Amino acid sequence: MGDPVTDSKTPAFIALVFVAVGIALAAVQGFVNGSIAGGIVAGLGAIPACFGMWKGIQQETQGTLALSVGAVLLSLGVGAVLIVMRIIFWIR
Repeated sequence: MGDPVTDSKTPAFIALVFVAVGIALAAVQGFVNGSIAGGIVAGLGAIPACFGMWKGIQQETQGTLALSVGAVLLSLGVGAVLIVMRIIFWIR
């Protein structure tokens, strides 16, 4: 079933870079105010992380799968928090 190829954690690390860039964009605009663009960029990190999850399932490696699941949750969570913070800023 699984290939004996070494597992690749690169997609999860790419997702973490997206999260870091999203947080950096929010910091430029004032982190406590949130950021729509930063939230979108951070949320886009879920795409490579989902690919990493699929790759981890195919290779039957728990390390890649676990890191990718964490990256998906982190990217979607950070993206949602940044967007919600900006919406709350607009409402106040």
